Amino acid sequence: MNIQNKIAVITGVSKGIGYATAKILLENGAVVFGLGRNNNDIEHSNYHFINCDVRKFEDVENAFNIISQKSNHQIDILLNNAGLGYFGLTEDMPIEQWHEMFDTNVNGMFYCCKMALPIMKKNLSGQIINIASTAALEGMPQVAGYCASKWAVKGFSESLFREVRDYKVKVTCVYPGSTKTDFFRNSPNIKPHDYMLMPEDIAANILHIIQSPDNFHVVNLEIRPLQPKGPDKK
Repeated sequence: MNIQNKIAVITGVSKGIGYATAKILLENGAVVFGLGRNNNDIEHSNYHFINCDVRKFEDVENAFNIISQKSNHQIDILLNNAGLGYFGLTEDMPIEQWHEMFDTNVNGMFYCCKMALPIMKKNLSGQIINIASTAALEGMPQVAGYCASKWAVKGFSESLFREVRDYKVKVTCVYPGSTKTDFFRNSPNIKPHDYMLMPEDIAANILHIIQSPDNFHVVNLEIRPLQPKGPDKK
């Protein structure tokens, strides 16, 4: 896809992967609508922020109605990036944290796809990218809830790509390993460091996926840091 003047919608745009992807898409000529509870410092004529809590369908519906009106019913790219995780033993997890992860990581993704797909299918064109995690590929202790939510993202994405491919809509699921973002703010034992993946590098891979030829479809992309604990640690 040539992304010049294409309409991109990005959730979780305030920081991390969403922020980095918004910047690189703008640099390559896209028009970006950023959805989030907080804005960022991007100042660009093609950047439009909409306050939106993806956990609430009415917020998502309102945001997409605004986008559709402003874009003449065009949405070319949807990046479902908003997400969070909590760490701890399953029996100690507050019910509120479980629901917050599923409301954000799973329901928010579904709400955005539900709103974008009729437009993409009608236009016979579109790219949906869902950010999962390597936690969607293997279970890990003390992140059972987060793993469960990201396995749901994986299953949803793999089903959806088969559902909409005949409408020339691509669905890609990205599985990043540990990334230097504020994701670990809820982890007392893990702090971001320079041996993790960088948001800008993941954004560059997302750009590559979007710019791939029309009949070229990346279904799953797993990205891991080569030495996540540094060269001197095993």
